[in-house]
Amino acid sequence: MSSMWDWIGKLGDLARTKQAYVLATVTNVSGSAPCNVGAKVVVTATEFWGTVGGGHLEQLALEEARKRLGSGESGAARYPLGAKTGQCCGGVVDLFFEATVQGATLYVFGVGHVGQSLCQVLDGTPFRVMAIDERREWIDAAALPLCVERCDEPWDVFVDRAAWGEATYAVVMTHRHDTDQEIIGALIRKQARYIGLIGSDVKWRRFSDRLRARGVSDEMLARVRCPVGLPTGGKAPREVAISIAAELLATYYASR
Repeated sequence: MSSMWDWIGKLGDLARTKQAYVLATVTNVSGSAPCNVGAKVVVTATEFWGTVGGGHLEQLALEEARKRLGSGESGAARYPLGAKTGQCCGGVVDLFFEATVQGATLYVFGVGHVGQSLCQVLDGTPFRVMAIDERREWIDAAALPLCVERCDEPWDVFVDRAAWGEATYAVVMTHRHDTDQEIIGALIRKQARYIGLIGSDVKWRRFSDRLRARGVSDEMLARVRCPVGLPTGGKAPREVAISIAAELLATYYASR
């Protein structure tokens, strides 16, 4: 496999949009393998460019890259193609994963009035923002800063494959309370520095009771900030977004 593609240009594009990524490079090949030393793949939370050989090897490489995307840790991994990947080549491939986490990543579930305002308010901050909402027709693309990534696939698909770790934050504010509850139930099982839920104390008490009935512990429930944001008293979408942004930034800088 040739590594002669514009991966440097792709890294430049990602840097300009503040996207976190992992660059995986084949550093050594022993025996028969579907790739050469120097083959590269660039991986973000939702996409990848390039190849390290395809097949199960590449699937495992993408999974490892996204784990490191969440943790921000670089490192090496070895893949015996027969024993580990089930491929008949029989060789061994060594990969080095170089993680570049630029600031923090915020996943915004639900991009209505408050969600769009939050994306705007956070433009120019350390947060790389991804807006997740299946309602493509609802999202006003013109209202979102260019650096905001958009994802209109189902939320559960996104949660399962997204990168999670101490550099990730999530805020839930969809148009349905039942969807909010399901997303929170999934997020509290993921590693994240911050999980916020828009709503009232009453909404959170009801959610907590239902989630406890499913076996969720009080320790896991305590990870959720609800009502989300600093208690400014403002209720207009822009005011709520500012209060959430302030809490996110305070949490981010407290860890620096």
